[in-house]
Amino acid sequence: MSTTKRRFSSLIAVFVILSIVLAGCAAPPPPAASSSAAPAAEMSEMDKLVAAAQAEGTLTTIALPYDWCNYGESIETFKAKYGIAINELDPNAGSGDEIEAVKANKDNKGPQAPDVIDVGFGFGPQLVDEKLSMPYKVATWDTIPADQKQADGAWVGDYYGVLSFIVNTDIVTNVPQDWADLLKPEYKGQVALAGDPRVSNQAIMAVYAAALANGGSLDDVQPGLDFFAELNAAGNLVPVISKGATLAKGETPIVIAWDYNALTWQKGFEDNPRTEVVVPQTGIIGGVYIQAISAYAPQPNAAKLWQEFLYSDEGQLIWLKGFCHPIRYNDLVARNIIPQEMADALPSADLYAKAVFPTLDQLSVAKETITTQWDAVVGADVQAAP
Repeated sequence: MSTTKRRFSSLIAVFVILSIVLAGCAAPPPPAASSSAAPAAEMSEMDKLVAAAQAEGTLTTIALPYDWCNYGESIETFKAKYGIAINELDPNAGSGDEIEAVKANKDNKGPQAPDVIDVGFGFGPQLVDEKLSMPYKVATWDTIPADQKQADGAWVGDYYGVLSFIVNTDIVTNVPQDWADLLKPEYKGQVALAGDPRVSNQAIMAVYAAALANGGSLDDVQPGLDFFAELNAAGNLVPVISKGATLAKGETPIVIAWDYNALTWQKGFEDNPRTEVVVPQTGIIGGVYIQAISAYAPQPNAAKLWQEFLYSDEGQLIWLKGFCHPIRYNDLVARNIIPQEMADALPSADLYAKAVFPTLDQLSVAKETITTQWDAVVGADVQAAP
């Protein structure tokens, strides 16, 4: 956890000596009454937040798989640090599912109501327009790029990555290097997405990337839908939400996923199976995710403390350890905070230099087009693996 600056007021000793002289009394005067008041140090704002969060006792999260951006370590560190339990809802939910969970639990203060969400950048406008999030600015607010946060703190960017292919090379010997390769007959029944494009930001961004690789642009995602329609018609697309387990078992030997997820899976496999992670030569698109506190959070103080933790140096480095570039990455670099061994484990910076990042407006339009047109254009009913 980052060192939170705490300000303590100076202790002021106040001595009051009261002398009562009883003139003309035979009895001696009583001893002077004195009091020494040494007030305790004032609690800092962070101390007050910690105390309020601990009084609530629980934080409810949703859609945080332990192997996504190293969230497992984030969760366990937070629990140990503050003694606050974490109620984890559906770790495999997509961004759209998270939004619906907030809306469905407006009047529910029970365990099914999420306090915090982590969704794709393109869902930011919906949070604001429908007033689904609670504005909050963390202590490190000023070190977060202005274009990666809502001005009032209704949402704030947390990390980013690029789309990649992770390939089980125990099964696929000719590793695809670009989007066009995925259409080859040799990959029949082998290509899968890591989410449902109708609700999952990761899958939506895969379609967006395919559009860029096939003559589209940040303002035209139709070629991406057409590409997946062709992939589905060829029988190459497996309509299953792929995870590390389906990749390892060979059920989905080629998976389109964020590079940080692919690299985390690869590390966990320990060459069983052997895999290769490829950032395609074209359509390199960067994707930012955002944090927000539910406007209806049952435990708002625990939610705020969770954000303080995530945006501290400690929290940002935990994400980086999971191959996710934290939103305060440039600040960490400037202050020489990143351990060298952690920096060495990251993909080449050249990959990120080639990435393009859609604006919030472009993402909103792309998301609407992809989520509403997927069924009609592609026709693949992507479902969770059995």
